[in-house]
Amino acid sequence: MYLGLDLGTSELKALLLAGDHRIVGVARAPLTVERPEPLWSEQAPSQWWQALEQVMAELRGAHAEALSAVRAIGLSGQMHGATLLDAAGEVLRPAILWNDGRSGPQCEALARAVPRLGEIAGNLAMPGFTAPKLLWVREHEPEIFNRTARVLLPKDWLRFMLSGEAVSEMSDAAGTLWLDVGARDWSDELLAAAGLTRGHMPRLVEGSEVSAQLKPELAARWGVGNGAAAVLIAGGAGDNAASAVGMGLVEPGQGFVSLGTSGVVFVSTDRFLPNPAQAMHAFCHALPGRWHQMSVMLSAASAVSWAAKAFRFADEAALLEAAASVAPAQRARCPLFLPYLSGERSPHNNPNAQGVLFGLTHAHGPAEIAYAVVEGVSFGLRDGFDTLRLPAGMPLREVALVGGGARSVWWGQLLADIFELPLTLYAGSETGGALGAARLAWLADGGTVAEVCTLPPVKQQLVPSLEGADGHKARHARFRALYTALRDQFR
Repeated sequence: MYLGLDLGTSELKALLLAGDHRIVGVARAPLTVERPEPLWSEQAPSQWWQALEQVMAELRGAHAEALSAVRAIGLSGQMHGATLLDAAGEVLRPAILWNDGRSGPQCEALARAVPRLGEIAGNLAMPGFTAPKLLWVREHEPEIFNRTARVLLPKDWLRFMLSGEAVSEMSDAAGTLWLDVGARDWSDELLAAAGLTRGHMPRLVEGSEVSAQLKPELAARWGVGNGAAAVLIAGGAGDNAASAVGMGLVEPGQGFVSLGTSGVVFVSTDRFLPNPAQAMHAFCHALPGRWHQMSVMLSAASAVSWAAKAFRFADEAALLEAAASVAPAQRARCPLFLPYLSGERSPHNNPNAQGVLFGLTHAHGPAEIAYAVVEGVSFGLRDGFDTLRLPAGMPLREVALVGGGARSVWWGQLLADIFELPLTLYAGSETGGALGAARLAWLADGGTVAEVCTLPPVKQQLVPSLEGADGHKARHARFRALYTALRDQFR
């Protein structure tokens, strides 16, 4: 039995996986984001630990026997967050999250200081990444910066609490702007540009390797393992690489579209292929000798959540139901929505970009606005997809649809139509990150990639419809033109 822990932005999820690939149990605990200033996004790590205690208590209550059979734990989590610890291992300030946009000026300074940044790290300097956050802390909170002895990513702070070991792995470390992504090692040049050294960094392992062991007192308190053998902790993965492992998408040309808090288009590759000019990310995969390309938009399902609250829908499902009620022939009359509620990464790399609802008239009601929001997120994902550059001769072999938004088949079909690409819904896709973490635990316990990283059963194949294709293209062209027309106004 294997336990996967996925530390997301809006919830922490725990999943028990049996050796025959059965998901035995799942527990969730909600998380909240604090935004004390414009562009800021923070969470207190103590909230992560409280959520972990909650899910472990729930699993022990419902699946005590399975929990006692756990041999290894895998970790997945939101990427890029800066968790600062002092020499005693105490947290110095709330963690600055991936969707925090305050460090735009520091990104410009970092790019000037290291002209080879994109070549080494495979990515542009963006506020979401970890390095600019530390430059911001050094400038605005120098006392905190001077006391910082260790910088950990969110899931790696959980590992530290679980084991006492400061360890990260390649896929998550690739999102810091401190990793030489091709070499899979910390870059002294990039660390120095942030005023840091290797001494501030955790040691590195591959995601499928053993990184540490669960503290015996925690194992006893939660009923994890049988007490006779140590419970291993795998390296794990950043959330998107973990989702790929969970879906079995680890071979070159396999990928997914994720409808989570953020929106992601992810494709596995067998080599390091940076394309920073278009704000595409090139990261290490969670398995040795593999990398991936990724485009990221900062507000995907979170834009739907915002709209559901702002326009007084009962919940996100009610908004999606209203959006689906707009007949295809009526979609051309709907407003356009720019979904940049937290700035944007791919393809614009613009922390100042803002959300826009354009073209409202007296004829528009809640359903038309709902449709515009879902369509705008879908157009943003398509823009990111268009930045991917696969090697010659490497076709897209398999593209899955994952994340919480994947629960809506209607939205999935709209995406397939806009992407002009078949999308596959797999069983258990909504648990991708936690499932991937559990699979990485299985690999660390001696499982093979062929045995562990299988494709789940197909629930549904979403084939793009030719009907309405011209309408989607025309509205997408207007969507792009609207951003271009407003870009300078966002400043």
